[in-house]
Amino acid sequence: MAIPALASAPVLSTPDAHVFEEATPAVDASHLPRLSDEQITLTYEIGRTVREIREGRWKRIALQFPDHMLTDAPRVYEQLSRGLGKARKEQNGVQGMNGQGHGTTAEDDLSAQLEKTAMEEGEERLFILGDTSYGACCVDEVAAEHVDADVVVHYGRSCLSPPSRLPVVYVFTARPLDLGPVVATFKETYPDKDTKIILMADIPYSHHIPTLHACLRDDGYAHIHATEIVHNPSSPLPNRTIPPEASSVDEALGDYALFHISDPPTSLLLTLSSRVASIHIYPTTSTSATPATASLASTAQTLRRRYALLTSLSTTPIFGILINTLSVKNYMHILSHVQRQISGAGKKSYTFVVGKVNAAKVANFSEVGGWVVIGCWESSLIESREFWRPMITPWELGIALQGDEERVWTGAWEADFQKVLDEEEKEGKTNGVRNGEVARNEQERETESVDADAHGEYDSEEESAPPEFDLRTGRYVSHSRPMRSSTSTPKVRNAADGEPTPYSKALAKRANGDVAAVCGIASPGAEYLRSNRTWQGLGSDYRNDEEQLPNVNARAAKMEEGRSGIAKGYVVGEEGGRH
Repeated sequence: MAIPALASAPVLSTPDAHVFEEATPAVDASHLPRLSDEQITLTYEIGRTVREIREGRWKRIALQFPDHMLTDAPRVYEQLSRGLGKARKEQNGVQGMNGQGHGTTAEDDLSAQLEKTAMEEGEERLFILGDTSYGACCVDEVAAEHVDADVVVHYGRSCLSPPSRLPVVYVFTARPLDLGPVVATFKETYPDKDTKIILMADIPYSHHIPTLHACLRDDGYAHIHATEIVHNPSSPLPNRTIPPEASSVDEALGDYALFHISDPPTSLLLTLSSRVASIHIYPTTSTSATPATASLASTAQTLRRRYALLTSLSTTPIFGILINTLSVKNYMHILSHVQRQISGAGKKSYTFVVGKVNAAKVANFSEVGGWVVIGCWESSLIESREFWRPMITPWELGIALQGDEERVWTGAWEADFQKVLDEEEKEGKTNGVRNGEVARNEQERETESVDADAHGEYDSEEESAPPEFDLRTGRYVSHSRPMRSSTSTPKVRNAADGEPTPYSKALAKRANGDVAAVCGIASPGAEYLRSNRTWQGLGSDYRNDEEQLPNVNARAAKMEEGRSGIAKGYVVGEEGGRH
């Protein structure tokens, strides 16, 4: 069932009555207990972090915390600073003792002196990244480059998407968990001890998996696979190892049930729903021993909703490409791939970079019919009814652009855009020759189309194309292919041969009713600007008044007192009205 579209864009402005009352929302950290110094050392793995920084010889270190962990950031900073300083003193002391020994050669003395000099040239500097540019699960290379960082220490749960430029030290901040209720719940959920089961947990709880696996093996469960963390979102179990028999046969995962500790993100749940037999989730936020089951009904409902969105976007003429990451590897490659897909379908696309996505930002571009989010495998899926237009992933775009006779919904769902790039590369290798012939044929058709337009002929292929039906409005649409040659583009005569030139830069008066075109191609953006935009730039609101004025001298405006005060609440005129 399709989600009903909003009748109008959401309100983007703040009412005048709430200008001074609206406060910046504070991070709710009341549910987090205050950790002791020893717990800070263990939770944030101070010792391992210091060791890896010293081994990597990094001097400028960026510390990235999620919002709910920023309260611990100063204490982590202090412990890391003390740990790095202590490590420097210990190394310098050892080098000094080695220099005082006898029997050392001149080469050893020179090497020790050079190493000591390099360490004394500069101490490590730590920087706390107070706010992430996009999502907390991704490494924020943009903010780290602002401080010229050599490495990023990422705290908390992570999507483990490969970064594009900087090295990363991951600290998953291990969380405690009472395994007694977990074992009891597991036995109640799976009474048959011969069942094939995969043990999986959210990253902060993943260190409990080996202990839980040992306890269950002792109780007689012989077919249990304990997952381990790997940095591979494209794995059949994203970022986790798979059973040995599933490495050779993809369908082997379908024989396993999945027991997951903590609520997984929606993207992971949709990805696994078609790959494993069933999913049971053990909640870590409640004290109840009964697991919350991710039934097929709830997952199927989400998949049906996603499919309805894709079907409704089949007739959308304009897509917006929303860049939701600047750090994930190959994000520029998937951007080029999405642009080629949209252009190949005869549709128009615009690319936007807005930082953290919210409904108010994307609602400013009301001519965009659907958004393709390019981000990590978790942040690309945006499930919210607040957005005016649907938000889909690059993998879902490929389904949305298929014809009604080609679109087949199997229930499978992919989250990582690297799968899309891998499929494109595989198809390119197998169909290279055929693609070359198709490209040449398309080029010949485009040349014939341009020649036909030059002589004032209509595009017979477009006229003979089958009509397209919009399921949202119940009407036929005629603008679902905006990237077509504009047969109504004004032609100007060439002085040499007297033939009309279709793509001339000369100015020509546009007749009323013609479609706005750019270089002979119908432009939906220009058409929307001409017909639907109420504001078209500074001075546009005075244009009609100037046309009605009898002479130039009457165009002078009356002097009035302007606005005063701060930007959050202007005071206008003598009446003191606030805006």
